[in-house]
Amino acid sequence: MELSELTDQVETVSRNYGRRHGITQDATWFLLKLQEEVGELTQAFLMRSGQARQKGLTEQEIDERFRSELADVLCQVLVLARHHGVDLQAEVERKWLRWSPTPVPASALPPVAKPGR
Repeated sequence: MELSELTDQVETVSRNYGRRHGITQDATWFLLKLQEEVGELTQAFLMRSGQARQKGLTEQEIDERFRSELADVLCQVLVLARHHGVDLQAEVERKWLRWSPTPVPASALPPVAKPGR
């Protein structure tokens, strides 16, 4: 799936959420919602790394929460960028990928280690 297609789908979900809950999704809301999700990701990370109470959750539930919060942050970034007319794919290419000497397929990259595990 292309990033623009994912953004279209995420934006539809976000708009429906706003309508359902009577929320005006303006520039301030998009930024504050992203901040909220980053806070929830931080909490899940701290639980996962043993630096916060686990609140009776199993290791599997904590890992699931961490993955879910990463997805929430990504989706909020996508709708925030769309709201401001930012082409994230172009910006990633301009800002990050220009430093890549040659494209490396993801399958060739080493696995990412889990911190604290």
